[in-house]
Amino acid sequence: MEEPKVTPRRLIAFFALVFGMFMAILDIQIVSSSLSEIQAGLSASPDEISWVQTSYLIAEVIMIPLSGFLARAMSTRILFVISAGGFTLASALCATATSIDQMIVYRALQGFIGGGMIPTAFAAAYTVFPKRAQPAVMALVGLTVTLAPTIGPTVGGYLTELFSWHWLFLVNVVPGIAATLIAWFLVDFDEPDWGLLKHFDVVGLISMAIFLGSLEFVLEEGQKNDWFDDRGITLLALAATVAAGVFFWRVLTAREPIVDLRAFLDRNFAVGSLLTFVLGIGLYGLTYLYPLYLARVRGLSALQIGETVFVTGAFMFVAAPIVGSLARKVDPRMLIGFGFALFAISTFDLTRLTGDWAFGELFLPQAMRGVALMACMIPINVISLGTLPPERIKNASGLFNLTRNLGGAFGLAVINTLLQSRATLHGERLAEHVAWGNPIAEDRLADMTAALTPTLGSDAGAGALARLSGLVQSQSMVMTFADVFFLIAVLFAAMLLLVPLVAKPTAPAGAAGGH
Repeated sequence: MEEPKVTPRRLIAFFALVFGMFMAILDIQIVSSSLSEIQAGLSASPDEISWVQTSYLIAEVIMIPLSGFLARAMSTRILFVISAGGFTLASALCATATSIDQMIVYRALQGFIGGGMIPTAFAAAYTVFPKRAQPAVMALVGLTVTLAPTIGPTVGGYLTELFSWHWLFLVNVVPGIAATLIAWFLVDFDEPDWGLLKHFDVVGLISMAIFLGSLEFVLEEGQKNDWFDDRGITLLALAATVAAGVFFWRVLTAREPIVDLRAFLDRNFAVGSLLTFVLGIGLYGLTYLYPLYLARVRGLSALQIGETVFVTGAFMFVAAPIVGSLARKVDPRMLIGFGFALFAISTFDLTRLTGDWAFGELFLPQAMRGVALMACMIPINVISLGTLPPERIKNASGLFNLTRNLGGAFGLAVINTLLQSRATLHGERLAEHVAWGNPIAEDRLADMTAALTPTLGSDAGAGALARLSGLVQSQSMVMTFADVFFLIAVLFAAMLLLVPLVAKPTAPAGAAGGH
C-alpha cells in the first residue's frame, strides 16, 4: 500500500491535533496547585473542591474509548472540531463559574468533550506519516503526553500567582479557537462513515459509562471515604462490576461494538498496554508525590513547588529528540528496558529521602525520570500501535490511552492508601521512641524547652512538646514517602520481565511500508 505523503498542510493540521491533545491532558493537573484559591473563590468545602478534578477525570475516561467509534463514524476532522470547540467553550464557562455546582458541571463537560482529542491525535500519527517517520513523530506525541501532566502544576501555579485562578481556564480560549479553525480547514486525513451511527450500541455506551465512571470514582474517592466501609463506595463498586459484565457482553455480541477489543489479540498491543498502564502509575504517581512531599514536609508554596519539579519536564525536552532518533536505529525492546530500569533507579534513589531534601537533592532523580519517561513512552507507542492494521488504529488508540489513564487512577488510589496506612504505622513506632522514660527523648525535650523559654516563658514546655510532636509527624511522613518510592521502584524493575514478551519488529522502523 502506498505510503502517505507528508505535506505542509498535513503537518500544520497534525500539530493542531497534538496541541489540542496537550491542552486536554494539561487540564487534568493544571488546577492541582490552585485548588485552595478555587475553593475560596467559589466558597466550596474541602470535600466539594476535590470534584474540580474528579468530575473532569470521570468524564474524560468515558470519552477516550468512545472516541475510536466516533472517529470512524464522523471522521477525524469533524470529531476533533467538535471536541476542540466544545473544550474551548467549556473552558470559558469554567472561568465564569460562580458556584461549585456550576464548576463541577462545566469541568465534566470540559473533560468529556476534550477527551476526544487525545486518541484522535494518537491515531493520526499513524495515518498521516509514513512508517519510517513514526519514531520521530511519536517522540513529539510521547513528549506531549508525559510533559503536559508534569508541568501542569507549574503552569497552574504561575497563572494563579500572576493573575487569578480564572486564567487556568481562560488560557485555553485563544489556542482552542485556533486549533478548532485549523482542524476545520486543513484536516483531511479520512472520510466519515455515517452508516456506523445506524448501529450505535446505546446499551454498550450506557454500560461503559457506568462501568468506567463508577470505577474512576471508586479509585479517586475510595481512600477519602474509607473504601468499602462507605456505603456509597460499596454501591458504586457493585455498579461498576455489574456494568462491566453488561459492557463486555455487548462488546462481544453487538454488530458494531462501542469498543472493539480485538486489538488485544495482537501481542505487542496487549503487552504494550500493560506497560503503559504501569507507566501511567509512575507518570501520575510521581507527579503527585513530588509536590505533596514539597508542600507537606518542606512547606513550599505552589510557585516554589512548580519551579522545583520543572526539572523533569526540562529533561523530557532534551531526551525526546534523542530517543526519537534512536528508536529508528535501535531495537525498541532495548530502549523500553533501559527506560524502565532508569525509572526504577531514579525512584529507588528517593528512598534515601530526608526532611531536608529540596531542589539540589531532587535534581538527579528528576532528571533521570525525565529521560526514563521518554525512553519508555516513545518505543511503547511505536510497538503497540505501529504494527496494527490501519482500520483498527482509531479504536486501539482509545483503548491504549485509556490504559494509561486507568493506570494513573489505580496508582493514585494505592498511593493514597499507602500514605495513610504507613504514616500511621511510622507515627506509632516513632512515638514509642519519644515516650517518657526514654533518656534521649527527655534530654531533647529539655534542650528544646530551654531554647524556647526566653520567648515563651512558662509556656516553653508546651511549646517544646508541640515542636517535638511536629518533628515526629514530619519524620513519619518522610519515612512513608520513602516506602512508597521503594514500592514504585520495585514495580518498574519487575516490568523488565515483560520486555522479552514484546515481539521484535519484522522490519526496521525506517523500512518502507506503512499504512
